[in-house]
Order: sequence, then C-alpha cells, then structure tokens
Amino acid sequence: MKKAILAIKVGMTQIFNEQGVLVPVTVLQAGPCVVTQVKTEENDGYKAVQVGFVDKREKLVSKPVKGHFDKAGVAYKRYVREFRLENAEEYSVKDEIKADIFAAGDKVDATAVSKGKGFQGAVKRYGQHRGPMTHGSKFHRHQGSNGSATTPGRVFKGKGMPGHMGHVQVTVQNLEIVRVDAENNLILVKGAVPGPRKSLVTLKETVKVSR
Repeated sequence: MKKAILAIKVGMTQIFNEQGVLVPVTVLQAGPCVVTQVKTEENDGYKAVQVGFVDKREKLVSKPVKGHFDKAGVAYKRYVREFRLENAEEYSVKDEIKADIFAAGDKVDATAVSKGKGFQGAVKRYGQHRGPMTHGSKFHRHQGSNGSATTPGRVFKGKGMPGHMGHVQVTVQNLEIVRVDAENNLILVKGAVPGPRKSLVTLKETVKVSR
C-alpha cells in the first residue's frame, strides 16, 4: 500500500460521467492530513506514517497527547491514525497528505463504522422468518424454537438472537473513484460508503483488484 487518507463522509449525490451516464457517488471531504510522526525500522521495528486530521481545541487535548503534537510542531488533531505505507520514508513530519494523491479511476478500500440500528429482533437482524400474521396466532415476529426439549436441550453458541445491530467496523473493497476535486479536497467515490454522514472514513489503495 502506497496511498491512504482520512476523510469525512459528506453524503451521497449523483453526477454524469464523460459518457453521459448517471453515476451515484459518495462525497468525501478528504484531508488535508498532517504527518505527525514517521516510524522507521531502526526505531520502531516497522515502517509507518502517523497522520492527524481535523483540528481540535487545545482545552480538549490531554497532556500526553498535547506533548506528542507539540514535539511534532503541528496543530492539535481530533483523529490520529497510522498507515503502514511502503514508501513511508518519503514522508517527513508536518508534510500534508491531500486528496490529489488519488485520481479518477483509482480503486480504493473504504473503512468506517457502520450505522447503528439499536436493539433489533432476529427477523430484522438476521432475516429469520416470521410467524403467521393471522388473528390469534400469537406468533408474529417472535423468534422461533431456541432449544430442543430433548438432548442437548440447550441453545447452541452462535445462534442468531435479538441484540445490538450495526455500529461495527465495515470495509468495502474495490470502490472506484469517479472524480477528485483537489482545490476543495473532495473525493467522489462510486457507490455507497459505510457509515452515517459526518463519520470518519479511511480510504486506502485497494488490496484486491477486481478482474
């Protein structure tokens, strides 16, 4: 991996491409990200670039984190992430990573925390079948049999049960970048990107290219 950036999800819209085809896209406010630390094989045992994104007020920063930013000489950032880039040695502290590292046609992997759905039943959470909806059945969207009356007479581990749904880290691979607005640091990605609006999204050079 040689390219990666942090972004904020703005929302979805649609644009016409050069062939006049209407394309649904997700708009991402990508960067600018500031390099806060460069890790090397000699000092840390591996190569990586640590970046910060979105300014943060000083009063909201803890003392250890404040010292880290002060040492680097950069403004305090809300999000700090680390990318293991193959070309990490090419970066220096205070360098900026902007949206123009990507171009139209590039394939990327988008990682974000999906929308939270709250506590949901097994019908919505796992697509299980409901019961008869006729009057008097008393079994509509309730979960069915959970454990048999005979051996082993218990619920097996891993069975789909009602519970918390969503709000987990999701990665969608092989998304195509349709357009890059370097002036406004906007990246338009074809299709849907996980997460609600205003959520943090990590864009990385794809690891698996679709054939």
